[in-house]
Amino acid sequence: MTLNLEKPLNLENPKRVGVVITTYNSPDWLANVLIGYEAQTDSDFTVLIADDGSDQQTKAVIEEFKSHGILRLEHHWHEDQGFRKTEILNKVIAATDCDYLIFTDGDCIPRADFIAVHRREATRGYFLSGGYIKLTTPVSELINDEMIRQQSIFDQRWLIDQGQPKSFKLKKLTRSRLLVSVLNRLTPTKATWNGMNSSGWRDDIVSINGFDERMQYGGLDREMGERLFNKGVKSKQIRYSAVCLHLDHPRGYSKPEIWAFNHALRKKVKAENISWTDFGIQKSSVEG
Repeated sequence: MTLNLEKPLNLENPKRVGVVITTYNSPDWLANVLIGYEAQTDSDFTVLIADDGSDQQTKAVIEEFKSHGILRLEHHWHEDQGFRKTEILNKVIAATDCDYLIFTDGDCIPRADFIAVHRREATRGYFLSGGYIKLTTPVSELINDEMIRQQSIFDQRWLIDQGQPKSFKLKKLTRSRLLVSVLNRLTPTKATWNGMNSSGWRDDIVSINGFDERMQYGGLDREMGERLFNKGVKSKQIRYSAVCLHLDHPRGYSKPEIWAFNHALRKKVKAENISWTDFGIQKSSVEG
């Protein structure tokens, strides 16, 4: 049996790619992430920082990277009034003129081909679901600027030598195009929208009114992806093609009652085939 590895013809390529990076008071992690974007093989993109109310330390990091002159950087910020990630994301979506948006977090370091893969795989009628590897706390704290620039952190053997547990998940770091293609096809993991590594056309996201601002931590990204499915947008698996490393940190904003609310909302979205939220980019009178 011969596998057909040729890519389908993409009749419409993204013209302006934006990378939406969420952050909140994690300036050291954000600096590592921005170094990863400075190291991209495809440099034709805009970094859109979605800042959920960070203090001056984060602003200082962003200004420093602006001074490097490598990245096109926009800093979108609103006042700290608790967890309002969905609100700042919607503000970025509404403000940008980028036609294709990659969504990730300020604790996810991208491999050097990250942008190139998302651009290459972007296809009308689909969103892309990428992969990530969760690092342990000791390995996360070990990483420095030079390791990111040299890309040693994306070597399976290097990670294991530093104490990262051996796992099949490390196969996401394989460089074999044949193996990547096979794993993307065979993985039992569904190609869902995840906030660490997913991308889609801005007009598709606007057509469902973006993120539901009632959602807090716990499934908020998946909920938007489920509405995209209900709208008719399909998903494409690039779990083993576009990879980032997730730095470990505590999550004080994870609460059982929030998870319960979010779960109930997602259940309703699925059961009623809902694609539009009245609590998104455009505000409905129901909020008043």
